Amino acid sequence: MASFTTAKIKIVNGKGWIIDDQRPATPGYKKKKYNEAIQSVKNVLNHLKIDIENQKLEITFAGDLIAASGVGASAAQCASLARALNDSFNLNLSDEKINEAAYEGEKAYHGTPSGIDNTASTYGGLIWFVKNLSGGKNTMELLQSSKKIPLIIGNSGITASTAEVVADVKHLKEKDPRKFENIFREYQKLADKAKKALIEGNIFNIGSLMNQNHKLLQDITVSGEINDKLVGIALKNGAIGAKMTGTGRGGLVIALAENADIQEKITKAFRKEGYDAWKTMIG
Repeated sequence: MASFTTAKIKIVNGKGWIIDDQRPATPGYKKKKYNEAIQSVKNVLNHLKIDIENQKLEITFAGDLIAASGVGASAAQCASLARALNDSFNLNLSDEKINEAAYEGEKAYHGTPSGIDNTASTYGGLIWFVKNLSGGKNTMELLQSSKKIPLIIGNSGITASTAEVVADVKHLKEKDPRKFENIFREYQKLADKAKKALIEGNIFNIGSLMNQNHKLLQDITVSGEINDKLVGIALKNGAIGAKMTGTGRGGLVIALAENADIQEKITKAFRKEGYDAWKTMIG
């Protein structure tokens, strides 16, 4: 079953808005992301031209998606807010317009977001996403895997700053553009192979590609010592593949298991080492 973030809006007398954030979260996540979260709400309200001078909005976020670095929690929050505003003010927004509003919210967290997190949060499911680097419309295609694929998400408990990591990688790229061009070409090859493997349900190919992807993330300094440790735990306990996901230098890793028994074994191994972990599924 998919995890989700919800948003509810109550319109009362007054002006402005307040937030009641009831989402479950990694300790310290909400505090570290507070300023970004406030700015994201401002961005979405401004983008949708919501009047907050003649009415006050009481916004409540909830749901069972654990707010942590790497799970798309910020995007889920932005998308849920856009949907709640759409419902409360009868804006008749399409999913595409919801996604645009969520993207504006994501700018508060990422500076220049890729767009993939808000797209996944808006549409759900297994998505093939290609960012248009020329500024045009991104490619978004809903995929269907031919079999169910067990996954485990391990949580380092560390909340990283996405904007900070992105800035560091950008600086490294400017210092050695040829190295990064080669790495990004390799990323493209891995992504194309992964799309085919996902559609075919070839878990062994997917696992191998995940391992290769993690190595590239190490090469560009996005992965950190804690991510590498969690990946090691997963592989040692039977994962076919494992990689960090999201910001890196903390946050989450995702591991692929051949079956439910190995999925459970990896989950227990994470927890035995003192890390939170939960199970999910592709398909």
